[in-house]
Amino acid sequence: MKTNVVAVVGPTAVGKTKLSVELAKRFKGEIISGDSMQIYKGLDIGTAKVTEEERQGIPHYMIDIRDPYEDFSVADFQEHVQYYIDTIHERGLLPILAGGTGLYIQSALYNFNFSSHKRDDQFEQKMIAAINEKGIEPFYNKLMKVDPEQAKKIHPNNRRRVIRALEVYENTGLTMSELQQKQADESPYNPILIGLSMEREELYKRINQRVDLMMEEGLLKEAKKLYDKGLKNAQSMQGIGYKEFVPYFYGEWTLYESIERLKRNSRRYAKRQYTYFRNKMDVHWYSISESTIQETFSLIFQDLEGMLQNFTK
Repeated sequence: MKTNVVAVVGPTAVGKTKLSVELAKRFKGEIISGDSMQIYKGLDIGTAKVTEEERQGIPHYMIDIRDPYEDFSVADFQEHVQYYIDTIHERGLLPILAGGTGLYIQSALYNFNFSSHKRDDQFEQKMIAAINEKGIEPFYNKLMKVDPEQAKKIHPNNRRRVIRALEVYENTGLTMSELQQKQADESPYNPILIGLSMEREELYKRINQRVDLMMEEGLLKEAKKLYDKGLKNAQSMQGIGYKEFVPYFYGEWTLYESIERLKRNSRRYAKRQYTYFRNKMDVHWYSISESTIQETFSLIFQDLEGMLQNFTK
């Protein structure tokens, strides 16, 4: 019998952390972070990392497992998450995957096969030398031509991901987007995806307020600490919440411009998250607002109980 796995998905700032904890308390579960940035130590404020108080005693995994100078691929994420799913299930508990990084969550739940596309060290070294000589722009532009869908998911300064996408295309003749589409729809688990949505104006207001709160809590100091360690090109600094401050540290933007860019990027990311989950995955969506949180949660509890019972019949 397949393992039941609940995934709580949706855009940033919609309330996934709160719902996942409530589900874990009610259904005897433990939580695996589905956020590609919360794996990094020291990236606490900008990633809205769940606090000890918010955890309410529920174990959380895939948080603070890498130093900020380290890379962490989708394949790495998949391997770790599937390990935690198995170990949580073996203890008789419900694995709950919570986060907004769509590709990462999909890769773990639907067992994307990355192992057949091994890294080509020679190609990578050749690309690094070329980028050092010519800059990243011509190579990002090439990726835009061969795989525009993948290019949109990659920050132009993220050399590692640009190189990897071009490497896959060079060695297989297929783009990463095509390879992902070829993956089987069949999951090794019984995945139940619970999605939270919110009226756009309210969500954008929450996102803006969250950024203001992050600034009050010391986000600028957190980003500067990473920058001062020479990590401006590291994978960890490519995330929203950190990369927007690099031009400020350079003296190219004012602090106000960086904050406004962060708010804008967060709103745009929320829109992309919606699009990914709606187009790529079979999600049970629930509309939520500040005034209907408890009512919506109660409905989710009721529906999930029925879905879990159906899988055990």
